[in-house]
Amino acid sequence: MDFFLTAILQGLCFAGLATGIYLSMKIFNIPDITTDGSYTFGAVVTGVLLMKGWSAAAVLPVVMLSGALAGALTGLIHTKLKVNPLLAGILVMTGLYSVNLGIMGRSNIPLLNFKTVFDYLHITGQKISNDLFCLLLISGGLVLAIGYLLKTDSGLTMRATGNSERMIRALGVNTDHVKIAGLALANALTATSGYLMAQFQGFTDINMGVGIVIVGLGSVIIAETLNNWLRLKNIWLILLVVCGGAVTFQLALAFTLSIGVDPVYLKLTTAILVLMIVGIPGLRRKAIA
Repeated sequence: MDFFLTAILQGLCFAGLATGIYLSMKIFNIPDITTDGSYTFGAVVTGVLLMKGWSAAAVLPVVMLSGALAGALTGLIHTKLKVNPLLAGILVMTGLYSVNLGIMGRSNIPLLNFKTVFDYLHITGQKISNDLFCLLLISGGLVLAIGYLLKTDSGLTMRATGNSERMIRALGVNTDHVKIAGLALANALTATSGYLMAQFQGFTDINMGVGIVIVGLGSVIIAETLNNWLRLKNIWLILLVVCGGAVTFQLALAFTLSIGVDPVYLKLTTAILVLMIVGIPGLRRKAIA
């Protein structure tokens, strides 16, 4: 049981990542590969600042700002230099690997002896239950904050930019600025996931973000499928389902490990799972036609 509960906790850690991927891919229609770098960037900043004696609460805004800077840089390269957004994200992600390694000074930072964000809440005597309550509070706060933002004039402008950039530009909106702000916000959320995961697993590693965009993509696709079935319109409910998609994805991976799949093939299992999520709806539509 604890095995699947751990998967739920990891899924909640990835809620910010899934929300960030949702913003970039579903709101702005931009495939942002910066995710791999900004996720690790958030974890690296967390590890280094905790080692320097910062409190976990003080580290969070710095982490979000760091992720936002990475996303804004991708947005600037895309909008000002007219570089394909996919390539822009790859360039920033590649550069962040060296930045992260330079900040850490080594490939791994253990965090087991530092007070983390999970130590602020003591509801039960079991650590895993306290971690669950803490992550539920943080995930719920993210959903409320991002949902509120997307209902404001700025948020509606973001959504309109993704739906019809030409129309919103004709109304006098600088869509370049909107895209930069949107990518900054998406990567701030992604960095927050790195912040949570580093503290949850007890270490920061330079390679922890490799392929992490697949996890976010799988979570968003699961959420999109559920949204289509439920026909949700309320943005808060949609974001809640996105967070649920992250949890569902981790539970699916946990199930594959529980039936005896070698952990060595976890990345391969992840890729196959995402392929199934993406491909099965298309095969179903083809069969119906």
